Amino acid sequence: MSKKLSNKTALITGSSRGIGRAAALAFAKHGVGLIAVHYAANADAAQTTVREIEALGAKAVAIGADLRKGKQATDSLWQQFKEAAIAFSGKPALDILVNNAGIAPATSIGDTTEAAFDELMTINFKAPFFLIQAAADDISDNGRIINVSTGFARVAAPTHPAYAASKGALETLTLALAPEFGKRGITVNVVRPGVTETDMNAEWLAMPEARAGAEAMSVFNRLGRADDVADVITFLASDESRWTTGQMIDATGGARL
Repeated sequence: MSKKLSNKTALITGSSRGIGRAAALAFAKHGVGLIAVHYAANADAAQTTVREIEALGAKAVAIGADLRKGKQATDSLWQQFKEAAIAFSGKPALDILVNNAGIAPATSIGDTTEAAFDELMTINFKAPFFLIQAAADDISDNGRIINVSTGFARVAAPTHPAYAASKGALETLTLALAPEFGKRGITVNVVRPGVTETDMNAEWLAMPEARAGAEAMSVFNRLGRADDVADVITFLASDESRWTTGQMIDATGGARL
């Protein structure tokens, strides 16, 4: 496999499981030198991912931060990454930032409490905003910022209104930041996954009717796999995407076309 990300440093939020883990493993296969595996609470899962990454020849470090705490958490996360990066290369440089962590409760507008709304917006939007702010000066020239959104930002999502809105805000932020970071050759893009076979979706996808409906959304008549999305993230992390910024890249398998 080509080492198109050779010796890069990467930080992926929510990467102990699911799409984040798949992206971390893909990065390791493509030569990333240091991968920071962020987790909120499941330290064991993060350490398992670290071992899997290191088995592929990359260095990895697990970084814990509860993004429900907003800027306090992102400041801590960034400080932990800087320490790991300095130990790795002697400088706090970050080449690839992937804002992947998120929650997606299926809650109608009528059933959404203020507390639930605030938690969702803090994890899905506030945390990426302030992590980018904290990292901005140390992101390498020609680096990459990749924000993970959802296909629900493209199609109506009456079952997930607050979730869809939080990701819509993240997409608008992506567009707003692209010109500023472009001055240093840094690209800022969004990946929109569709229904993906991950731990987060396992419970409702275990219901045969729900699974069949989810599969039927895609023109390929199947669920997405974590590696389907990870490969798109890897493209955006590489030099191959150098002429792409401020874009929303659909990785839903053509859902609801």
